[in-house]
Amino acid sequence: MVFNDNRKVIAVADAAALAKTAADRLLARITANSERIAICLTGGSSPKRLYELVGNEPYRSRIPWHRTHWFIGDERFVPANDPLSNMAMARKCFLDRWAPLVNIHPIATDAADPDEAARRYEVDLKAFYGADRLERGRPLFDVVLMGVGPDGHTASLFPGCPAMAETERWAVGVAKAHVAPFVSRVTLTLPVLGSCREMLFEVSGADKRAILARVLAGDDLPAARAHSAGETVWLVDRAALPENFRGQ
Repeated sequence: MVFNDNRKVIAVADAAALAKTAADRLLARITANSERIAICLTGGSSPKRLYELVGNEPYRSRIPWHRTHWFIGDERFVPANDPLSNMAMARKCFLDRWAPLVNIHPIATDAADPDEAARRYEVDLKAFYGADRLERGRPLFDVVLMGVGPDGHTASLFPGCPAMAETERWAVGVAKAHVAPFVSRVTLTLPVLGSCREMLFEVSGADKRAILARVLAGDDLPAARAHSAGETVWLVDRAALPENFRGQ
């Protein structure tokens, strides 16, 4: 189904097909860019199968690792090697095996607090981008990977969170998470997440069907507000797809 904005919903059979379709789309964006590439990863359990695919054939050898940079859309404020760390999961799955260390851009959770970590990451992002303000037509990221939580949050932008309205800062600290694990977070803001050629949501499982129905119906939820300056794609397996939607 294609919406009257830049969103489209693609339905696939199951979680395995979801990961493969996501890997194919990610690779297509990477190979379309002959210059420096920037990918913004997501955390949680949803992308693990995708990350494992990317780190193996036939995908691994087709990625120009030396010019592909890996960022993270949000992070739990825990030590870098903590099992709860989003970037630690991505590093374990594939990054540490194939990506040059200089091309991996974690959020510095050794900072004094989440706000300081957010300020430091904003400096890093601006240095990579080469400007202090995002420019229309020059996206920061090639792909931003996203998920949706049971309350409609995405990244670490929770319903009612002041960060939802942030338009100036590129990253912010989030003192309190609304869902487990209940630890402080650092998250990119909606304008920065949206500065991409493609925003790619992965949604799998029957437990996501009710919240996905609300998001796609336009309820005022963070995941419904998130969209790309380019293309916004919702990859959804049949278990998660609301009955009144048909993918393409």
